[in-house]
Amino acid sequence: MWSNLPFDVQAKIFSFLSPDSLARARSACRNWYMCAQTYPITTSFAVSPQHHQAWFLALPTRNRGQHCYVHNPVTDNWHMLSFDFLPDPVRPVAPIGSLILVRPTNSTVLQLALCNPFTRQFRYLPMLNITRTNPAVGVVTLDSAQHGPNPHFQVYVAGGMSEAPHGGATYESKLEMYDSVDDTWYITGFVPMEFAVRLTVWTPNESVYSNGVLYWMTSARAYSVMGFEIGANTWRGFSVPMADKLEFAVLLCRNDSLTLAGGTSGGEACIWELKKGDRWDLIQKVPTEMGIKLLGGKSSWANTKCVGSEGVICLYRELGSGMGVWREMKDKATWAWSWVEGCHFIGGKQVQNLPIKGVFLRPNLYPFAF
Repeated sequence: MWSNLPFDVQAKIFSFLSPDSLARARSACRNWYMCAQTYPITTSFAVSPQHHQAWFLALPTRNRGQHCYVHNPVTDNWHMLSFDFLPDPVRPVAPIGSLILVRPTNSTVLQLALCNPFTRQFRYLPMLNITRTNPAVGVVTLDSAQHGPNPHFQVYVAGGMSEAPHGGATYESKLEMYDSVDDTWYITGFVPMEFAVRLTVWTPNESVYSNGVLYWMTSARAYSVMGFEIGANTWRGFSVPMADKLEFAVLLCRNDSLTLAGGTSGGEACIWELKKGDRWDLIQKVPTEMGIKLLGGKSSWANTKCVGSEGVICLYRELGSGMGVWREMKDKATWAWSWVEGCHFIGGKQVQNLPIKGVFLRPNLYPFAF
């Protein structure tokens, strides 16, 4: 039967496969390989949602070899991916469709690159107009084909330290923007000095984009949020709930709304959503038993990390400690908590517990062509 099907029909069937199953299908025989080559599988991830959930990539935060660990939510399995194709160790900045924006860790000067860990592709972006150390980086995906091989995106860089005209270093007030269509950096405006300092010194250099605004978290004295409205080219700041008591605080985007996850010492971890008038509404609490399991019996949330993607929010600590996952259900009307065991064994071999940085990614085997 399969030998009588046209290639485009086979490709349509392949589009329902998860990335790991698709990779096996491509290696099954010459006919299937030629089908995938002739009609590249670039699914929209709306065809079969349960097979196209975002995967959790765990990158070791210390240089312990060129590799990362990946959790497949469909099969609930962990895999290890080699990063031996990378020229330098990297840390993730943000996902962009099926790609990861990364920065090398062997230099203090900001240099950004794109990486697809599944196709083993890596490409540096052009150098910025201004040499900076420790700036804040924000990413905006502009088209609806977020999961295609070549999404249109922009990268904003604000703050950081640059060389002063008469020697020494100074806080950089110019705002730069990279456009993937032009493959070029532009100076697009200025950052008020107060925000430039806070973006350089007190932010984790991670951003969230929601409704035309890029947001960064700052931990100066107490947690607060800085927002850059792109269309109006204006900056503003506002507070977060329980700001002086939070042991960790992370900005996320849920249902196109700015969301905050945070926890207090001896208390609960909560999730808030930003409403009109900069009002935060409590929308969820981490279940008590899950919190105890996540913290390993300790009372401090200080080393807790959080990452989100469309339809999922995940709290984690280390590679082997497990994760608490709050995920949107198939009916799109409810969210539910579940527990994911940490990575302890891969292929029967024990895996060392490591501090990690997590990012959600929707795998795609199509090569990017920037």
